[in-house]
Amino acid sequence: MGNVLNTTAEPYTDWRDYYELTKPRVVMLIVFTAVVGMFLSVPGWPGTMPLVFGTLGIGLASSSAAVFNHVLDARIDIQMMRTRGRPLPQGKLTERTALVFATVLCIISMLILTLLVNPLTAILTFVSLIGYAVVYTVWLKRATPQNIVIGGAAGAAPPVLGWTAVTNEVSAGALLLFLIIFAWTPPHFWALAIARKEEYAKVDIPMLPVTHGEAFTRLNILLYTILLLLVTLLPYLIGMSGLIYLAVALILDALFLYYAIRIMRDPSAHELPMKTFKYSITYLGILFAALLVDHYFLVQFEL
Repeated sequence: MGNVLNTTAEPYTDWRDYYELTKPRVVMLIVFTAVVGMFLSVPGWPGTMPLVFGTLGIGLASSSAAVFNHVLDARIDIQMMRTRGRPLPQGKLTERTALVFATVLCIISMLILTLLVNPLTAILTFVSLIGYAVVYTVWLKRATPQNIVIGGAAGAAPPVLGWTAVTNEVSAGALLLFLIIFAWTPPHFWALAIARKEEYAKVDIPMLPVTHGEAFTRLNILLYTILLLLVTLLPYLIGMSGLIYLAVALILDALFLYYAIRIMRDPSAHELPMKTFKYSITYLGILFAALLVDHYFLVQFEL
């Protein structure tokens, strides 16, 4: 049963199979950026209700989107080395069970956000969920090599959702956090796409290195990394963050740029794309942690 997609018979499962479907490591990063958005939206404490129930609702919605993604991609996942070990390709869960699980998570998250946070956050979260689970996974991913750029809007939404959970409005600060993740997504994912080029080609997914070649993709990674560097300076330039954030951002950006230049100049270093992909995840986590720490110091010590 290991490599046969199970759609009918109900196999033996345990909670870890359901947990894996939610892409927990991805969701943790999503939730963290949302929480940072909550704290940055106000000078002081964002409030217990929006912090607790906003985090829970956004986390459950992100988990729901991840499960829908697993179901919709199950038939290509089984053909790719990186994804064939997932619960659905391995027959540990049926597609029907996974769909029910995703739907339940979605309903619970929407109820929590609507009733215990605010309707605006619920609406934006639902739009983000549909954008990733349906628009990106079903259409964009298979339609254009710009899938990551366009679809990145859904992945960049969490800090906005966190912001609206507290303030019940979308402001310039929230959109700036959105812009950081939006600019980060292409170099982050294209590095992985280079490392997994053959697998994407095998399942006819038009990732940029498949359709336009590695050299073009490497150039775009460099250009988007430069754009990301410029965007990450904006929180300091508009007074949203202080020197602590600026120092951390410059160090992180310098290292990201170093990776991007090496990828561009040394295509024979086959391990570099995956190293860049892994670094980009660390990059985003530390960058948003720096935003949070800097915000605390700005409020407490007026730096």
